Amino acid sequence: MQPDDLHAPLRSCAVDRWPQDGQTTDVLAAEVPVALEFNGISHAVMLATPQDLEAFALGFALTEGILDSAAQCYGIEVEPVQTDAVQGLAVKLDIAASCFQRLKSQRRSLAGNTGCGLCGVESLAALGPSLQVMPPQPWLAGLTVETLLRASRALPDHQPLNRACGALHAAAWVSPEGELLAVMEDVGRHNALDKLLGQRARDSRLQEPGFVFMTSRASHELIRKCVRMGVGAMAAISAPTDFAVDVAARSGLQLWGLVRGQRAVRYTR
Repeated sequence: MQPDDLHAPLRSCAVDRWPQDGQTTDVLAAEVPVALEFNGISHAVMLATPQDLEAFALGFALTEGILDSAAQCYGIEVEPVQTDAVQGLAVKLDIAASCFQRLKSQRRSLAGNTGCGLCGVESLAALGPSLQVMPPQPWLAGLTVETLLRASRALPDHQPLNRACGALHAAAWVSPEGELLAVMEDVGRHNALDKLLGQRARDSRLQEPGFVFMTSRASHELIRKCVRMGVGAMAAISAPTDFAVDVAARSGLQLWGLVRGQRAVRYTR
């Protein structure tokens, strides 16, 4: 694979297809090792779709508490990396000294993958401090099922990569009226959300009214990321777990699941 190919989000593959006879080609989602480096120190290696990596790295840094604001990131560079075993990409962030000092004091080994949940956590205590309780956002009182279903119907048309290969998640930022304002795709649901939140933070638009829509289940990790960034609501096409509902309830996040077709479920515990 050539270095330029590392940035291609889709790859061709020879396949035998039935009932069609003979060999043909198909399109697969690219999944590339992405090393995240802060001030020259490698912190985590994730498997991700190699697109919108600057937004991904910034979103990861914010949602994992490495940075408190986008202004504490002074620059981001993406470079190819070649080892004996694998080709990948390194995303190098230049961050504020105070954030880097905190990161060094909290460092743990992380090896991420597309099913990553609590990667690298060594004990229950390592889950971190209690989640903040978000202040009420008045506009959420008017969030209706019709708004959610409007976003659900529109989302497939904003997923060009998934339409080509059928293997990517999407994270969307949706207005209070149900309009899709931004959509990010990735093989990992966590990565897609980090890309979305990173983009919104970079553009100073996280404080605008809106909610997150995910083409996955609403896992507790996704909820934690949203809460850290002050996002008041999340909707997803699949059902959450009991733990996810509990995390949402304790933090004040409005949680919807099974938003598809003509149905939606709000979890109110």
